[in-house]
Amino acid sequence: MLPKNTSVGPVSLVVPDLKKSQRFYEDVLGFKTLAETATTLHLGASDDTPLLILTENKNGIKPNRRSPGLFHFAILFPTRSSLGKAAIHLSEAGWHLSGAGDHLVSEALYLEDPDGNGIELYADRPRETWKFQGGQVLMDTLSVDLQSIAADAKADPTPYTGLPAGTTMGHVHLKVANLEAAKHFYEDLIGFDEMTSMPQALFVAAGGYHHHLGLNTWMSSGSNPPAENSLGLLGFTINLPSNDDLAAIVARLTSSGVKVESTSNGAFVRDPSHNGVFLTVAA
Repeated sequence: MLPKNTSVGPVSLVVPDLKKSQRFYEDVLGFKTLAETATTLHLGASDDTPLLILTENKNGIKPNRRSPGLFHFAILFPTRSSLGKAAIHLSEAGWHLSGAGDHLVSEALYLEDPDGNGIELYADRPRETWKFQGGQVLMDTLSVDLQSIAADAKADPTPYTGLPAGTTMGHVHLKVANLEAAKHFYEDLIGFDEMTSMPQALFVAAGGYHHHLGLNTWMSSGSNPPAENSLGLLGFTINLPSNDDLAAIVARLTSSGVKVESTSNGAFVRDPSHNGVFLTVAA
């Protein structure tokens, strides 16, 4: 199994207009540009935590919504009040939410970026309040008390100046073509623990977290991967504590016939639905 301090790192997306995406992520959501070139953009929080890597492809093809790929990436705020401040800023910027959910373990707000990439903004409830049944964490989707979240934000005198220090990539939720194949890949080969399951969906994590990765076939069951030139998800990152942890995963993948590509700071693989996974050792 993965070590308990395994985490999710930056998500890499391909976008058709880098400047348009930069305006959205900076002005609407409060990301900070950490590094940029003519065709790439590294975005993060105020403590220089990298969260997103955007690559421009002006000729990229928009993928079919039923294809495997990104369902949403989830930005984890350090406090409920900081989530509320972001929600108020979002409203003042004229950007509307597409939904919200009280998941028992967390409170979440949902929206899409200008290219249709799904985004979750959320804050966790204290871990000691999470409930378990039959070895699985209990999660649900109930109504969110937005007024209470806003009240918490207004009670905090700290002005909103963008994503606060301590903001992280909390989890990533993927669309997959076959749930059993995804389960084998992410549990047996990568090493995540199964935290809970429901019809056509599975949630896995390391260290007892409610989920670092969501997998579903709600729209994508049996679908083919998007074309090579597609916009959207290029890959997401799993941060591992040590080189030994990385080597153990690479060995399991290789012995199972999975193609593993070496990168400057780890490895890159594709899951059975062709979703990209970067395996790195945390700094």
